[in-house]
Amino acid sequence: MDLAILAALNAERAARRPAILVTAMEGGAQRLVKSGEFAADPLADLLDRQLRSGKSALVETGGASYFLTVQAPHPRIVVTGAVHISQAMAPMARLLDLDLVIIDPRTAFATPERFPDVTLLTEWPDAALAGLGLDGYTALVALTHDPKIDDPGLEAALRSECFYVGALGSRKTHGRRVERLAAAGFDEAAIARIHAPIGLDIGAVSPAEIALSILGEIVATLRGPRRPPA
Repeated sequence: MDLAILAALNAERAARRPAILVTAMEGGAQRLVKSGEFAADPLADLLDRQLRSGKSALVETGGASYFLTVQAPHPRIVVTGAVHISQAMAPMARLLDLDLVIIDPRTAFATPERFPDVTLLTEWPDAALAGLGLDGYTALVALTHDPKIDDPGLEAALRSECFYVGALGSRKTHGRRVERLAAAGFDEAAIARIHAPIGLDIGAVSPAEIALSILGEIVATLRGPRRPPA
């Protein structure tokens, strides 16, 4: 591999940006397609399919063969709220190979005993998220019903390229949330990015069922066609 391509690939990895190395099977010519360049590439549809799968593959088109080496950031879920739903979500996310971060300043809830082997940040979301950073491979899930904890996380997510933003609550609760976000300067298109009611409609009742419905919606969004941020 050309050293310049390798350096560029490493730079994209460090910045948590997706990239695909395209190698022509005949002749071995290589080129790197970076984030933001996929749509304009001659292999756009194939690149999009492999990027959504997160897997490298040999593809054929127009009588030519190419190996697409996919480099995609590891997906992660950032949750505001060390609650029963996030407790149930933790082992499920691990099985799905999704990194999970729980943010909750309430140290009585955010404990290693309740969340073993989970990254816990016992800070207010605005401080915690400043250190984490949110990108196109991050999902933000708000679960506390407390605007002081959930709203800062939602506002940060809506200003970012998070691929998924979801918030727990009834339609009435979400209506009040919409009013607060509008007052904070977010327009209708930005607020519409929030999945609310959160999760797939599977009739979920228990914390574990709700966690399952949320993770199902996150995976469907991750693997489906990307919706550009508002």
